[in-house]
Amino acid sequence: MDTEAELTQRGHSSPEQGEGRPRSAFSRWRPFTCSWRRAAALGAVCTVFLLLLSNFVVQPFLIPSRSMEPTLRVGDRILVNKLAYRFGDRPARGDVVVFDGTGSFVRERAGGNPVGEALRGALSALGLAEPSDTDFVKRVVGVGGDDVVCCDAGGRISVNGVPVEEPYLYPGDAPSKVPFRIVVPLGTLWVMGDHRSQSRDSRDHLGEPGGGMVPVEKVIGRADWLGWPVPRWGSVPGAGAGGGSHG
Repeated sequence: MDTEAELTQRGHSSPEQGEGRPRSAFSRWRPFTCSWRRAAALGAVCTVFLLLLSNFVVQPFLIPSRSMEPTLRVGDRILVNKLAYRFGDRPARGDVVVFDGTGSFVRERAGGNPVGEALRGALSALGLAEPSDTDFVKRVVGVGGDDVVCCDAGGRISVNGVPVEEPYLYPGDAPSKVPFRIVVPLGTLWVMGDHRSQSRDSRDHLGEPGGGMVPVEKVIGRADWLGWPVPRWGSVPGAGAGGGSHG
Protein backbone atom coordinates (compact mmCIF):
# COMPACT_ATOMS: atom_id res chain seq x y z
CA MET A 1 0.00 0.00 0.00
CA ASP A 2 2.71 2.42 0.96
CA THR A 3 4.64 1.58 -2.21
CA GLU A 4 1.60 2.19 -4.41
CA ALA A 5 0.87 5.51 -2.72
CA GLU A 6 4.42 6.61 -3.24
CA LEU A 7 4.27 5.71 -6.90
CA THR A 8 0.94 7.50 -7.25
CA GLN A 9 2.40 10.68 -5.72
CA ARG A 10 5.36 10.58 -8.06
CA GLY A 11 3.09 10.04 -11.03
CA HIS A 12 1.15 13.25 -10.22
CA SER A 13 4.14 15.41 -9.37
CA SER A 14 4.59 18.67 -11.30
CA PRO A 15 7.02 18.79 -14.28
CA GLU A 16 9.25 21.19 -12.40
CA GLN A 17 9.83 18.58 -9.68
CA GLY A 18 10.91 15.82 -12.02
CA GLU A 19 14.62 15.34 -12.44
CA GLY A 20 15.95 14.01 -15.69
CA ARG A 21 12.98 15.42 -17.66
CA PRO A 22 13.95 15.40 -21.36
CA ARG A 23 14.52 18.85 -22.95
CA SER A 24 13.83 19.46 -26.63
CA ALA A 25 16.56 20.54 -29.06
CA PHE A 26 14.61 23.75 -29.64
CA SER A 27 14.86 24.61 -25.95
CA ARG A 28 18.62 24.21 -26.05
CA TRP A 29 18.97 26.44 -29.12
CA ARG A 30 16.47 29.09 -28.02
CA PRO A 31 19.04 31.40 -26.33
CA PHE A 32 21.26 31.25 -29.43
CA THR A 33 18.32 32.04 -31.73
CA CYS A 34 17.29 35.03 -29.62
CA SER A 35 20.87 36.36 -29.58
CA TRP A 36 21.11 35.99 -33.35
CA ARG A 37 17.85 37.87 -33.85
CA ARG A 38 18.96 40.67 -31.55
CA ALA A 39 22.28 40.95 -33.41
CA ALA A 40 20.49 41.01 -36.78
CA ALA A 41 18.07 43.68 -35.57
CA LEU A 42 20.92 45.79 -34.19
CA GLY A 43 22.82 45.44 -37.48
CA ALA A 44 19.77 46.52 -39.46
CA VAL A 45 19.26 49.57 -37.24
CA CYS A 46 22.93 50.55 -37.57
CA THR A 47 22.80 50.16 -41.35
CA VAL A 48 19.70 52.34 -41.64
CA PHE A 49 21.31 54.96 -39.38
CA LEU A 50 24.48 55.01 -41.49
CA LEU A 51 22.48 55.30 -44.71
CA LEU A 52 20.51 58.23 -43.31
CA LEU A 53 23.73 59.84 -42.09
CA SER A 54 25.42 59.42 -45.48
CA ASN A 55 22.38 60.75 -47.35
CA PHE A 56 22.00 63.92 -45.31
CA VAL A 57 25.14 64.69 -43.30
CA VAL A 58 28.45 62.94 -44.09
CA GLN A 59 29.06 60.45 -46.88
CA PRO A 60 32.13 58.23 -47.28
CA PHE A 61 33.57 58.38 -50.78
CA LEU A 62 36.12 55.94 -52.20
CA ILE A 63 38.81 57.50 -54.41
CA PRO A 64 39.02 55.36 -57.58
CA SER A 65 41.65 57.17 -59.67
CA ARG A 66 44.91 59.16 -59.60
CA SER A 67 43.35 62.43 -60.74
CA MET A 68 43.69 64.12 -57.32
CA GLU A 69 47.19 62.96 -56.37
CA PRO A 70 49.06 63.78 -54.21
CA THR A 71 46.16 65.23 -52.20
CA LEU A 72 44.06 62.07 -52.53
CA ARG A 73 45.35 58.62 -53.45
CA VAL A 74 43.70 55.59 -55.00
CA GLY A 75 41.88 53.69 -52.23
CA ASP A 76 41.57 56.67 -49.88
CA ARG A 77 38.17 57.11 -48.26
CA ILE A 78 37.18 60.69 -47.78
CA LEU A 79 34.27 62.01 -45.73
CA VAL A 80 32.13 64.41 -47.73
CA ASN A 81 30.45 67.15 -45.74
CA LYS A 82 26.96 67.38 -47.25
CA LEU A 83 25.97 70.26 -44.98
CA ALA A 84 28.80 72.53 -46.16
CA TYR A 85 26.66 74.35 -48.72
CA ARG A 86 23.19 73.79 -47.28
CA PHE A 87 22.85 77.01 -45.31
CA GLY A 88 23.81 79.75 -47.74
CA ASP A 89 27.52 79.05 -48.23
CA ARG A 90 28.73 78.48 -51.79
CA PRO A 91 31.69 76.49 -53.11
CA ALA A 92 34.85 78.60 -52.99
CA ARG A 93 38.09 78.52 -54.93
CA GLY A 94 40.33 75.83 -53.53
CA ASP A 95 37.52 73.66 -52.15
CA VAL A 96 37.73 69.96 -52.99
CA VAL A 97 34.20 68.96 -53.97
CA VAL A 98 32.34 65.83 -54.96
CA PHE A 99 29.68 66.37 -57.61
CA ASP A 100 27.32 64.59 -59.94
CA GLY A 101 28.75 65.05 -63.42
CA THR A 102 25.57 64.04 -65.24
CA GLY A 103 24.94 66.61 -67.94
CA SER A 104 28.37 68.24 -67.59
CA PHE A 105 31.06 65.53 -67.51
CA VAL A 106 28.90 62.61 -68.70
CA ARG A 107 25.81 62.49 -70.87
CA GLU A 108 22.34 61.78 -69.60
CA ARG A 109 21.51 58.13 -70.14
CA ALA A 110 18.63 55.73 -69.73
CA GLY A 111 18.32 54.07 -66.34
CA GLY A 112 19.56 50.51 -65.86
CA ASN A 113 18.51 47.81 -63.45
CA PRO A 114 16.85 49.72 -60.57
CA VAL A 115 17.54 46.96 -58.02
CA GLY A 116 21.23 46.74 -58.95
CA GLU A 117 21.57 50.51 -58.95
CA ALA A 118 19.92 50.78 -55.54
CA LEU A 119 22.25 48.13 -54.08
CA ARG A 120 25.31 49.76 -55.61
CA GLY A 121 24.16 53.14 -54.34
CA ALA A 122 23.75 51.80 -50.81
CA LEU A 123 27.21 50.19 -50.82
CA SER A 124 28.74 53.37 -52.25
CA ALA A 125 26.98 55.47 -49.60
CA LEU A 126 28.60 53.30 -46.92
CA GLY A 127 32.03 53.63 -48.59
CA LEU A 128 32.13 49.89 -49.39
CA ALA A 129 32.07 50.21 -53.19
CA GLU A 130 33.45 52.54 -55.83
CA PRO A 131 31.28 55.60 -56.40
CA SER A 132 28.91 55.86 -59.32
CA ASP A 133 30.67 56.56 -62.61
CA THR A 134 28.79 59.86 -62.71
CA ASP A 135 30.32 61.10 -59.44
CA PHE A 136 33.61 63.01 -59.51
CA VAL A 137 35.98 64.65 -57.05
CA LYS A 138 37.87 67.77 -58.20
CA ARG A 139 39.19 71.09 -56.92
CA VAL A 140 37.32 74.33 -57.56
CA VAL A 141 39.52 76.68 -59.59
CA GLY A 142 36.92 79.20 -60.71
CA VAL A 143 33.46 80.23 -59.46
CA GLY A 144 30.66 82.16 -61.16
CA GLY A 145 31.90 85.38 -62.76
CA ASP A 146 35.62 84.48 -62.64
CA ASP A 147 37.88 85.02 -65.65
CA VAL A 148 40.18 81.96 -65.65
CA VAL A 149 43.21 81.97 -67.95
CA CYS A 150 45.98 79.49 -68.64
CA CYS A 151 48.63 80.33 -68.74
CA ASP A 152 50.43 83.57 -67.87
CA ALA A 153 54.07 84.36 -68.67
CA GLY A 154 55.12 82.35 -65.62
CA GLY A 155 53.16 79.29 -66.71
CA ARG A 156 50.57 79.78 -63.97
CA ILE A 157 46.79 79.85 -64.06
CA SER A 158 45.39 83.26 -63.27
CA VAL A 159 41.94 84.15 -61.98
CA ASN A 160 40.67 87.68 -62.56
CA GLY A 161 44.21 88.69 -63.51
CA VAL A 162 45.80 87.34 -60.31
CA PRO A 163 48.24 84.38 -60.60
CA VAL A 164 47.18 81.34 -58.56
CA GLU A 165 49.78 79.58 -56.43
CA GLU A 166 48.96 75.87 -56.44
CA PRO A 167 51.14 74.01 -53.91
CA TYR A 168 48.82 71.00 -54.11
CA LEU A 169 49.79 70.16 -57.72
CA TYR A 170 51.38 66.79 -58.43
CA PRO A 171 55.19 67.24 -58.47
CA GLY A 172 56.41 67.91 -61.97
CA ASP A 173 52.97 68.67 -63.42
CA ALA A 174 52.33 71.91 -65.26
CA PRO A 175 49.20 73.83 -64.22
CA SER A 176 47.84 72.89 -67.65
CA LYS A 177 49.27 71.88 -71.02
CA VAL A 178 46.00 72.96 -72.61
CA PRO A 179 45.74 76.75 -72.99
CA PHE A 180 42.33 78.22 -72.30
CA ARG A 181 40.52 81.36 -71.31
CA ILE A 182 36.98 81.15 -69.99
CA VAL A 183 34.53 83.25 -68.02
CA VAL A 184 32.66 81.03 -65.57
CA PRO A 185 28.89 81.55 -65.86
CA LEU A 186 27.05 82.44 -62.67
CA GLY A 187 25.81 79.38 -60.79
CA THR A 188 28.55 77.13 -62.15
CA LEU A 189 32.11 76.04 -61.30
CA TRP A 190 35.33 75.43 -63.22
CA VAL A 191 37.02 72.40 -61.65
CA MET A 192 40.34 70.63 -62.16
CA GLY A 193 42.22 67.70 -60.66
CA ASP A 194 45.46 68.18 -58.72
CA HIS A 195 47.24 65.61 -60.91
CA ARG A 196 46.70 67.64 -64.05
CA SER A 197 48.32 65.18 -66.47
CA GLN A 198 46.06 62.36 -65.19
CA SER A 199 42.84 64.29 -64.72
CA ARG A 200 39.85 64.53 -67.03
CA ASP A 201 38.23 67.72 -65.84
CA SER A 202 36.62 70.93 -67.09
CA ARG A 203 39.35 71.34 -69.71
CA ASP A 204 38.30 68.13 -71.47
CA HIS A 205 34.73 69.30 -71.96
CA LEU A 206 35.32 72.79 -73.34
CA GLY A 207 33.77 72.00 -76.72
CA GLU A 208 30.78 70.15 -75.33
CA PRO A 209 27.38 71.46 -74.21
CA GLY A 210 27.94 73.26 -70.92
CA GLY A 211 31.59 73.91 -71.75
CA GLY A 212 32.91 71.86 -68.84
CA MET A 213 31.10 73.96 -66.24
CA VAL A 214 29.59 72.15 -63.25
CA PRO A 215 26.27 73.55 -61.97
CA VAL A 216 26.49 74.40 -58.28
CA GLU A 217 23.30 72.44 -57.59
CA LYS A 218 25.09 69.29 -58.78
CA VAL A 219 27.64 69.53 -55.95
CA ILE A 220 27.10 66.70 -53.46
CA GLY A 221 29.36 68.15 -50.79
CA ARG A 222 32.82 69.29 -49.78
CA ALA A 223 35.59 66.78 -49.09
CA ASP A 224 36.68 67.86 -45.64
CA TRP A 225 38.26 64.80 -44.02
CA LEU A 226 40.31 61.73 -44.80
CA GLY A 227 38.82 58.74 -43.00
CA TRP A 228 41.01 55.94 -44.35
CA PRO A 229 43.73 54.71 -44.23
CA VAL A 230 44.37 55.33 -40.54
CA PRO A 231 47.85 56.93 -40.96
CA ARG A 232 46.23 59.62 -43.16
CA TRP A 233 43.39 60.53 -40.79
CA GLY A 234 42.73 64.26 -40.70
CA SER A 235 41.54 67.10 -42.89
CA VAL A 236 41.99 66.88 -46.65
CA PRO A 237 45.47 68.28 -47.42
CA GLY A 238 45.42 71.60 -49.26
CA ALA A 239 41.67 72.08 -49.00
CA GLY A 240 40.94 75.76 -49.28
CA ALA A 241 44.48 76.59 -50.39
CA GLY A 242 43.27 78.02 -53.69
CA GLY A 243 40.79 80.30 -51.98
CA GLY A 244 43.54 82.14 -50.14
CA SER A 245 45.88 82.55 -53.08
CA HIS A 246 44.07 85.41 -54.79
CA GLY A 247 45.20 88.83 -53.67
